[in-house]
Amino acid sequence: MQLEVATVFSAGNDGPDASMVQNVSPWGITVAASTIDRRFPTVITLGNNVSLVGESFNVKDTKMMRLVESSSVFMDGSCSFDQLINGSRTAASGKIVLCFSTMGMVSSVGAALAVYVAGGAGVIFADTISLRSTQDNFLPTVHVDLRQGTRILDYIRGDRKATVHISRSDTIVGNTPAPAVAYFSSRGPSSISPNILKPDVTAPGVNILAAWPPKSSPTVIPLDKRSVSWNFDSGTSMSCPHVSGIVAVVRSVHPTWSPAAIKSALMTTAYIYDDTSDVMLAGGTLKAADAFDVGAGHVDPLRALDPGLVYDVGARDHVLFLCSIGYTQDQIRQMVLPSPGLDTSCGSAAVTPDVDLNYPAVVLTQLNTTVTVKRTVTNVGPRRDAVYHATVVSPQGSRAAVWPPALAFSPHSDKASYYVTVTPAKPSRGRYDFGEIVWSDGYHRVRTPLVVRVTTLPDKGVAAQSMDTRTATELVHDS
Repeated sequence: MQLEVATVFSAGNDGPDASMVQNVSPWGITVAASTIDRRFPTVITLGNNVSLVGESFNVKDTKMMRLVESSSVFMDGSCSFDQLINGSRTAASGKIVLCFSTMGMVSSVGAALAVYVAGGAGVIFADTISLRSTQDNFLPTVHVDLRQGTRILDYIRGDRKATVHISRSDTIVGNTPAPAVAYFSSRGPSSISPNILKPDVTAPGVNILAAWPPKSSPTVIPLDKRSVSWNFDSGTSMSCPHVSGIVAVVRSVHPTWSPAAIKSALMTTAYIYDDTSDVMLAGGTLKAADAFDVGAGHVDPLRALDPGLVYDVGARDHVLFLCSIGYTQDQIRQMVLPSPGLDTSCGSAAVTPDVDLNYPAVVLTQLNTTVTVKRTVTNVGPRRDAVYHATVVSPQGSRAAVWPPALAFSPHSDKASYYVTVTPAKPSRGRYDFGEIVWSDGYHRVRTPLVVRVTTLPDKGVAAQSMDTRTATELVHDS
């Protein structure tokens, strides 16, 4: 950041649990992963002429084959190596095996390998609707949801000679609500600095067609001897390069912008709705995505080129941030490049709370009384004499206000500051709620996420524990 290099990091693939987001430094851009509007529908036709549609990367039709449930191949019904009946390597010979993720909590990759070892020809893998995905599992694998899996299981149990035909996979674009947050994408809040929103944004990261080293098989499994130059891959390591490319484009158009200004442009112009005009879904759940799933939202490259206003910060601002979360001056000096113009001191008068870092989001994790934070924006739009007006959506259980309600810029003054005052308005022990602050000049829409956690009720469990500790101490002292 000191060298004006914008850095982009993956959020991690440990979702959907909360607080697993990685790479949370405020000077970097942390990217979550989301889906795109492309699917690979694959028709499954059962021997009773019932057809179901799953998803797969099946490149050719299979002939009509025997279909069995996993309990005929694996002792406890879970498709895992150690449960093979009598260790048989032919228990599934030439058959398609129906596996459920809920039996033994196996992954589709593990199930495909186990069925391969048992001599199977393919897998139908049933998973929850919020986790179902498509990937190359070495052995032909069709992904279905649990409801579809149950229908197939009922057919198998009603027909001792059950069969199935799996068609070649198709490709459909624009026929599904997208984007949605990938179930594996790591979520916030940050466990290191929860008052800094992480991830910052989300970008395409599911089934992305990417270059691939031919010496590595598409599954990177030793048994897989295939060689490809291209492969579908998923992960925040796929969404991260999307944002890196966007950052490069923004930098080429605005070569004087700082890394913080570029990040601000991406965050304040991001969107939170899918192509059906509904709020994006948070994969791994059935709820609408919030700021801990997507950050400020899904990146919009074209709008990021002309954000209107940006939140800018420099090295000294980040030094003060590190001071506010407990770093010492000696530790900070080890983290920054020596510079005569950079003050690395942590004088008490200079240190401000981390919530006052000029970040393109406002996060208040301990709202038990009225709190006011300051933000400063810079006009980078084509009109130097612009006037922006604020619209505030208060998080549930709080009242948020912005002062002043309008910001005026001129050719002689391109910066303006405003204050956000948030007051708790409900009894709560710590639930997160979400709102937003939007500045608009009639053309630009500068959106800033507002996240609060109202903590107006004492945690009685902690109070009781403290009392027990004091009582124990007193007893020891008395003895």
